[in-house]
Amino acid sequence: MSFYDKVRRQKFLSFTLILFTLSVGIVIGTLVQTGAKAAREQTAAPDATPLTIPNPVQTQNDFTRVAKLLEPSVVNISTEYIPKTNVQTRATPNLRRRQPQQQQQQQPDDEDDNNGSGSLQDFFNRFFGGQGGNQFQEPEDQRSASLGSGVVVDKNGYILTNNHVVDKATKITVKFMNDDKEYPATVVGTDSDTDLAVVHVDRKNLTAAKVGNSDALQVGDWAIAIGSPFGFEATMTAGIVSHVGRDIPGDQKQSFQHFIQTDAAINPGNSGGPLINIRGEVVGINTMIASRSGGYQGIGFAMPINTGVKVYNQIIRSGHVTRGSIGIRFREIDNPENNNSLLKVYGADHGGVMVDSVEPGQPADKAGMKEHDVVVSIDGKPVTKGQDLIDIVADSPVGADLKVGIIRDKKPMTLNVVVGDRTKIFAKEYGAGPAPVEPEGPGNPTQVKFGMSVQSLRPAERDNLGFKGTGGVMVASTEPGSFAETIGLQKGDIIVELNREKVNSPADIQRIQNTLKAGQPVAFQVMRQAQGPRGGGEWQSFFAAGTVPAQ
Repeated sequence: MSFYDKVRRQKFLSFTLILFTLSVGIVIGTLVQTGAKAAREQTAAPDATPLTIPNPVQTQNDFTRVAKLLEPSVVNISTEYIPKTNVQTRATPNLRRRQPQQQQQQQPDDEDDNNGSGSLQDFFNRFFGGQGGNQFQEPEDQRSASLGSGVVVDKNGYILTNNHVVDKATKITVKFMNDDKEYPATVVGTDSDTDLAVVHVDRKNLTAAKVGNSDALQVGDWAIAIGSPFGFEATMTAGIVSHVGRDIPGDQKQSFQHFIQTDAAINPGNSGGPLINIRGEVVGINTMIASRSGGYQGIGFAMPINTGVKVYNQIIRSGHVTRGSIGIRFREIDNPENNNSLLKVYGADHGGVMVDSVEPGQPADKAGMKEHDVVVSIDGKPVTKGQDLIDIVADSPVGADLKVGIIRDKKPMTLNVVVGDRTKIFAKEYGAGPAPVEPEGPGNPTQVKFGMSVQSLRPAERDNLGFKGTGGVMVASTEPGSFAETIGLQKGDIIVELNREKVNSPADIQRIQNTLKAGQPVAFQVMRQAQGPRGGGEWQSFFAAGTVPAQ
């Protein structure tokens, strides 16, 4: 090998070595740099592993199944009220939902007015839309709007909702949860006694919700509400059935309303929407809430669907609801022991309903029924409380002949009573107003037993009070916690009978009281002035009864 070849080969080897060294350096530098960078990125949590998002896989449970099943059947209902004076101008910048005027009524025939006791009606807020919990009293000449919900029960466009959602509306619009279009709706018929209504939209082949049987509900069952609370459509909430057959204290229509109570979240705007069981069946129509704030506080009420079906079937057949009546008024005493004492005084040892008054010329009057008769049976079915009478009579067709078992003067009798139309028998109901003005009687009240004092009534005072009855003594005062206060007697009441004996003076009270012993039943027939628009109203009769306490 020549010297030249040796030199060239040596240069090649040197170049190769240098190139290899540089390559190894670059690789090592890259690894070091990458490790350093990774180390810098992991300084916040060096031992943590990055997360990855998996491919979407839908889960399925009973609630999602119910939601998918019912959403096509639940609707949003918006209403507008335009007074006649504003129909042409339509100039009202402020739209607020209206609050229908509410009146207390004396309870006819088959309704219990709680003996004039204090009402919780203001505690139970019916909801008229999605603008929050407060209710605004709207002047009659102002335009207003409201929101609610409903449920399709017939594929041809028939929807069940609350009466208060559509009451007096001049325009009703329905929007389906799977359709952005709005559809005009018309009212087929309403029933204010149960706060239910049927509306119709001109659409065919709708998805009708499946109707269940509310009698099967038990406390603890799942309860699901779907509607448009506060205007948020397709909102679903879940809870349980908290109580069944709940009566609302002070509710004027409670004789026909026995609610499902639930803790499923119900808010303003849910009105008229369905309450659903876990099988996806409609078991109730959401109607009201108990709330101090106007929003959800864990207590909601739904009308049982069995009641809704009865109302719906009558409305689609005749456009209205007809309920039977025999033309009597009655009152029940809240305390069962006191009520039993009253009935025993009148000879009904096994319960019953005492007739407070009989409407002149109406079925009961024609059949010979009288004030203070005790109804104990109808067509062989026992009547032990007012609701028994209501359920039988109200569901009886007009014209039906009922055999009414009564006790009069401690003797059993049977009367044949023909059922009439309740709306015609009690066509003229009177309203109520502020609390009555307490009447002032003459001085020198007489202290009698049971923790009260009474005083005689002079003719001039009777005229001032508008009391047309004869006899009677006025309660001047009752002692706190006394027997008189316990059974419901109040200052200003007029006692007209004690244990079926007429009372004309305080001496009569003392004489009858002296014949009573501890443990015996005692019953006062009392007149109390109803609430009226100017402080005083019509005098109404009721009973206060109990068992004589030990002295």
